Amino acid sequence: MTHPHSTLITGIGELVTNEDGWTALTGAALVIEDQTVAWTGPAGSAPAADRVVDAAGRAVLPGFVDSHAHLVFAGERSAEFAARMAGTPYQAGGIRSTVAATRGAPDEVLRANLARLTREMLAQGTTTLECKSGYGLTVADEARAVALAAEVTPEVTFLGAHVVPPEYEDDRAGYLDLVCGPMLTACAPHARWVDVFCEQGAFDADEARAVLAAGHAAGLLPRVHANQLGPGPGVQVAVAAGAAAADHCTYLSDADVDALAASGTGFSGTVATLLPGVEFSTRQPYPDARRLLAAGVTVALATDCNPGSCFTSSMPLCVALAVREMRLTTQEAVWAATAGGARALRRTDVGHLGVGARADLILLDGPSHTYLAYRPGVPLVRAVWRSGHREL
Repeated sequence: MTHPHSTLITGIGELVTNEDGWTALTGAALVIEDQTVAWTGPAGSAPAADRVVDAAGRAVLPGFVDSHAHLVFAGERSAEFAARMAGTPYQAGGIRSTVAATRGAPDEVLRANLARLTREMLAQGTTTLECKSGYGLTVADEARAVALAAEVTPEVTFLGAHVVPPEYEDDRAGYLDLVCGPMLTACAPHARWVDVFCEQGAFDADEARAVLAAGHAAGLLPRVHANQLGPGPGVQVAVAAGAAAADHCTYLSDADVDALAASGTGFSGTVATLLPGVEFSTRQPYPDARRLLAAGVTVALATDCNPGSCFTSSMPLCVALAVREMRLTTQEAVWAATAGGARALRRTDVGHLGVGARADLILLDGPSHTYLAYRPGVPLVRAVWRSGHREL
């Protein structure tokens, strides 16, 4: 008896399911019914289905879960990148040039840029993405940023606490009141998360705690930009707030690693989200991923796609960088880019291909997940299914 809306993908060389940690099957098949995974197992035992796709020995993986991206912006900063490559150190202040361009852009320009970037992500296997505000920094501009982000993803983050805008340079307390008051009120209906850039040159620990507390009171869940530009309190603030993730984690003390480890694993702890594209694009040192994994910390990978410190939308690039530069195994890197990202978003329905999972999966032009790092820079994503619908 075939299901009227079922697809059998058979002849899979390697099927990465991520059930209960890293799990991969060879000579496998998978059945999609409607929007979910209905069956996985040996190809010879597969049930009949309405449609059949022959993977011809290629690998099938969960769609990538990109849990950190800044996609609502106007303008570009290639000159800043070129200067950085010529020796100018990266600083957070460049955000202000994007703020000026974003404030001046009409909705249709922001929407078109957002659509272009999400299409790029999908073509490279990203089926779930998080999107932050943070380039408006006025009540009206932050509100339209989260509203636009909500058109493309349910994982919307209010980041009014990105930097203090120039007009509030002499009134930090006034800007903090704006973020925690009228701006939050305007943005909360469109957002799931609240974030803060807790860093030298952005917001200190007390300011970050105030933003997260206000967000929590408005029903938003916390996440934190932490320890990117140097050692600092960001990770400790994140763990104390019960944040789903501390992102960047480039400069960590032993106490930071211990705090992340003690926060727990699964879907209740604070994930360390590593953003290797940022280190690639800024020439900062790569985070010590092996130290985190050895301590039992849950690690995710994400792009941090943004016009300043890292303008890549490619999760495969981030996987390759994590393997080459952060010494993750190919299995650890792919798990971090799928199941790890799902944990960073506290999502149980994505990042794996267990029965009942959302049918978000990618077909690679290669026999195993290893090809993502083995063939860097090559467009390997041959097909993408999202919620059971073939998108590519």
